[in-house]
Amino acid sequence: MKNKKNKISPFLALKVANFRNYLFGAFLSEVGSQMQVVAVAWQVYEMTRNPASLGLIGLANFLPIILFSLIGGLVADKVDRRKLLITSQLCQLTLALILFTATITHLINPWMIYLILVFVATAQSFSIPARQSVMPYLVPRSLFMNAVSLNVLQFQGATMIGPAIAGFLIGGVGVSAVYLFNAISFLFFIGALLSLNVSLQKHDADEVEFNLASIMEGVRYVLKTPILYATMILDFSATFFGTATILMPLFAQDVLHVGPKGLGLLYSAPAIGGVLAGVLLAALHKKIEHQGRTIIYALTVYGIATIGFGLSKNFLLSICFLVLVGAGDMVSTIIRNTIRQIITPDNLRGRMSSVMRIFFQGGPQLGDMEAGFLAKLIGGPASVVIGGAGVLLVLALLTFRNKTLRQYHGKDLVV
Repeated sequence: MKNKKNKISPFLALKVANFRNYLFGAFLSEVGSQMQVVAVAWQVYEMTRNPASLGLIGLANFLPIILFSLIGGLVADKVDRRKLLITSQLCQLTLALILFTATITHLINPWMIYLILVFVATAQSFSIPARQSVMPYLVPRSLFMNAVSLNVLQFQGATMIGPAIAGFLIGGVGVSAVYLFNAISFLFFIGALLSLNVSLQKHDADEVEFNLASIMEGVRYVLKTPILYATMILDFSATFFGTATILMPLFAQDVLHVGPKGLGLLYSAPAIGGVLAGVLLAALHKKIEHQGRTIIYALTVYGIATIGFGLSKNFLLSICFLVLVGAGDMVSTIIRNTIRQIITPDNLRGRMSSVMRIFFQGGPQLGDMEAGFLAKLIGGPASVVIGGAGVLLVLALLTFRNKTLRQYHGKDLVV
């Protein structure tokens, strides 16, 4: 009876000390980062009252993704990943302190914020491929999909808790408190990284040459692996058309009239759905036999719920639609991430993850920019509805034209 319970437990990977420490530190750091996302968007919209200025946040985050992600992936395969992660966290800590200082001294302006966001995204271009690459060394292979589920779950949990805390802090104290909290949060992840008693890469770093050919090797690997590029196309398409995150301040103030506290709940709602879906998937991961179809079904829910949010004028109904958005996104994300990490060799994981980041994070950042400028032309709700319809259209085209995705069973994922 005890063994049966262990088999279906969604938290098995937490029994591994290295993974547990890593997850705890990453969670606290991510809470601070998600709080800062809300604070930046609120502060920029308060200063400008212009949806296009929110779109520029997306542009500031997108440029480093294009310029540095592939290089960051190569660096993650070449250097000590632990040192790379710690250096990145220290850089982001410093940038959060600059935002805090500039705000309390009233020197802050939108262009300063955009510039700081460029530097934050640059640091993340090096840390994210490294974070994606270390997961296989924290748990045994038999627990890998469970660990991936919990890792995505901690991100969703931080996305749920962070914005809610930020909303109350902004309403009660001001945005400066959010920036200070974020700076402190990086210390927890640094401590967790220092506590790990395992090597975070097995291959010899000297095997990886630091040149253009090595960078392109990761791109070639993705292109020659049909299931990889199919999932990455879905990443980009769904997040480019479907993202409504950057317009949350507009919805909170001008559509739903709920203020900063309501804004925090709007940001948190998708994560609530993500957490619920993530717990379920972590427990039932061995029973999912049709990974490709599951991704398609999940993104269908994501697109329909996005349209529903754009049409809603009721706060509680909007929250419900956003919960469904998060649930659909979570299921799709966990399965896509598991596929990529399982089938990619260690000496290419950093570079594969950097290619993934261009699609997975480049999509929403470009989508934020597109949504901001489109909202200025036709309004926020219409912009979101068009985006949700775009998700469904691209998904339908890929479903009917890409046999690999449609028929993928992922037998190698039954760990």
